[in-house]
Amino acid sequence: MKVLYAGTPETAVAPLEALHADPRIHVVAVLTREPAPVGRKKVLTSSAVGRRAEELGLPVLTANRVTEELLDDLRATGAQIAAVVAYGALLPAPALAVFEHGWINLHFSLLPRWRGAAPVQRALMAGERTVGATTFVLDEGMDTGPVVATLTDEVREDDTAGSVLARLAVEGSPLLVDSLLGVASGRLQPVPQSGEPSAAHKLVGADGRVRWEDTAHAVVDRVRGVTPEPGAWTEYEGQRVKLERVAPAPDATGLAPGGVEIRGKHVYVGTGGGAVELTRVQPAGKKPMAALDWARGQQNREQVVFV
Repeated sequence: MKVLYAGTPETAVAPLEALHADPRIHVVAVLTREPAPVGRKKVLTSSAVGRRAEELGLPVLTANRVTEELLDDLRATGAQIAAVVAYGALLPAPALAVFEHGWINLHFSLLPRWRGAAPVQRALMAGERTVGATTFVLDEGMDTGPVVATLTDEVREDDTAGSVLARLAVEGSPLLVDSLLGVASGRLQPVPQSGEPSAAHKLVGADGRVRWEDTAHAVVDRVRGVTPEPGAWTEYEGQRVKLERVAPAPDATGLAPGGVEIRGKHVYVGTGGGAVELTRVQPAGKKPMAALDWARGQQNREQVVFV
């Protein structure tokens, strides 16, 4: 079966590899977003999917929006169906009608929950402990099309958004392969979504700011949800301090929200309900370091308080 693959970030690489490796599928071309500036020097860089497609010897189409030229290029691929994983743009009706069996999207949530750009991140920030992936038929809405198949997974103690996305990308790859084959053959019949929808808006830098008035569990969930991007942070003496993984510390009592204390070889911060333990921090203009080393460097201060 001839398949067009559309995807952009690192998360979308594993499904591409799975489709390429399956003898029942012929990936005829890959659609990805145009090269974008990366790093401080703003070097134009191809997407992770684009780079991997080139390594696999696959034809690559780059576009940030659908034009008549792109529609002609899509038709010319001869694909019967398209697979989509985090391509990064809504497809209008003319594009959705190009392929005989439509477009099948692998989305990293249990639809209709967390429709949008940051489903895993928002689920973790909301404190959810069950996550998953859904394949569905693309329509003109935001992740609103009928569902083909789903899988579920449990959030682990040391998970971050990055680790959950990486795991779901691998676990979801066979689901995507089977969904493409099943829809094209008629073996699988998509069904309308049911349940209460929720929105997973794209994260911005402000989402990473820790609110110390929240409970300890809410702080932990926020940090894991924004790791690695856009990253968790707080302020100390007017300077931003980035935070890596934090953990609930139920035995650390008596700390005001944002108050930092060294107790033994541990660094604790108070919240609006309980405390958390810091592991690593990155003060402004410095490299990441052990939280204990940073906190010891502040011991000449009368008090250390994050805001």
